[in-house]
Amino acid sequence: MSRKVVFKTYNQYQLSLLPPRYDDLVPVNHPVRIVNTIIDHVDISALEKSYKGGGTSSYHPRMLLKVIIYAYLRNLYSSRKIEQALHENIHFMWLSGQSKPDHNTINDFRGKRLQGHLKKIFHQVVLLLVEQGIISLKDIYIDGTKIESNANRYTFVWGKSIKTSKERIKKQLKALWSYVEKVYKDEQHIPNTPDFEAIDAAKVEATINQINNALQGKEIDKKIKQKLNYAKKNWPTNMAKYQNQEAILKERNSYSKTDPDATFMRMKDDHMQNGQLKPAYNIQASTNNQYLTNYTLAQTTADTTTLKDHLNNHIENYNEKPETLTADAGYGSEENYTDLEDKNITAFVKYNYFHKEQQDKKKGKMNPFHPDQLHYNKETDTYFCPMGQTMTNIGSYKKKTTNGFEQELHRYQAQNCKGCPLRTRCHKSKTNRIIERNYNLIRLKSQAKTLLTSEQGVAKRKQRCWDVEAVFGNIKQNMNFKRFMLRGIDKVNIEIGLIAMAHNLKKYSLTI
Repeated sequence: MSRKVVFKTYNQYQLSLLPPRYDDLVPVNHPVRIVNTIIDHVDISALEKSYKGGGTSSYHPRMLLKVIIYAYLRNLYSSRKIEQALHENIHFMWLSGQSKPDHNTINDFRGKRLQGHLKKIFHQVVLLLVEQGIISLKDIYIDGTKIESNANRYTFVWGKSIKTSKERIKKQLKALWSYVEKVYKDEQHIPNTPDFEAIDAAKVEATINQINNALQGKEIDKKIKQKLNYAKKNWPTNMAKYQNQEAILKERNSYSKTDPDATFMRMKDDHMQNGQLKPAYNIQASTNNQYLTNYTLAQTTADTTTLKDHLNNHIENYNEKPETLTADAGYGSEENYTDLEDKNITAFVKYNYFHKEQQDKKKGKMNPFHPDQLHYNKETDTYFCPMGQTMTNIGSYKKKTTNGFEQELHRYQAQNCKGCPLRTRCHKSKTNRIIERNYNLIRLKSQAKTLLTSEQGVAKRKQRCWDVEAVFGNIKQNMNFKRFMLRGIDKVNIEIGLIAMAHNLKKYSLTI
């Protein structure tokens, strides 16, 4: 016996006595309510003051800020898709109060209005989380990740290429002048030699004119004449172009023509899995309990030179310094250790070869020829090689890093390595072995090693992996943010701030 099928009432044209409110359609603990509540509690008076009076009315910046942050929380990064959501998505309609700004208004607010304001708003949100006891600013974990810029990866400028081109012009100018000297070899009067050092566009043009004037009225080779005409037409222009490119590069070695602020970096997560060079930014992040507490942008590939500025930015924004800081070996340099020591911050920062050193120690494979393993007599200031030969101090010198940090190195040399049976294993120098020792760095590394191998240090190293790296995993995989939408470092700074805020509020919504 078959049973009668009963369907629920379906009448899309059914009238309601009282139309439903949008507020009734949004669940109590929905993330959109979290965004709404948090942004209602932040001070945006500085942002409001940036608007000029007169003309037509403007959409309220608080509403636009809520909409954009919630869009990023929902993995919507395109201004057109945000505009579409404001017409179709009940949560966006509720959040915006049924305001419907177009994509140009959204993009203008995101890319221009928020400049100089978003970072302060972000820190206010972080402080709200601190007040609730969810995170702490006393204990931070730092790491960096690279995110591709919104730039053409095939339109690039390389610093080495500029240098090569300038050297080629310089070499060809010298060759042309050599021809002038050859023409005047039988004459008593020889034109003054131009200055070929530190050439620029003006000097190149002046040198070409000097060569032309020197050869005026002389019978010259046809190829030389053609080369001079080409040089006069192209070389000053090319030199001016190289000067402009070097001004954009500054200390970098490359940039993209479509986003000059982006630097070419090797990307680990490239779909080809071959470490392709792409225009990108190096994002430096501080975290606590998997919440982002601070972020900065770097245009350099290495993390080493970014820690000092990133830490200073944290102190400047929160008016306090962290008590402990944990980072991987990418930050372990003498300059960073010194800066952390000066700030009286307990630093659980690994140095190069820390893990290898620990593994070799466990396996009993310590290299007896490494300078760290050589015996040192502090009273006589001498080292002893594995054969027991004295290595005396032959002087010291100072050098500066790319950041301008000064290091002092001491040099020690063995007296006679000739005929030593261990020489091939000890060193490959053709002369007697020389070692260099940086005593300040040795001291700082010893302190770092003591901290890292302590019970607290082991716990910190373990926590760093799931604290800061989990944040990057969430941003790149769950939020699918692997490429910026905007161009230029100022706009990219806004976008990573929106991502950081969206990450924090999304995580917060899952805890309540």
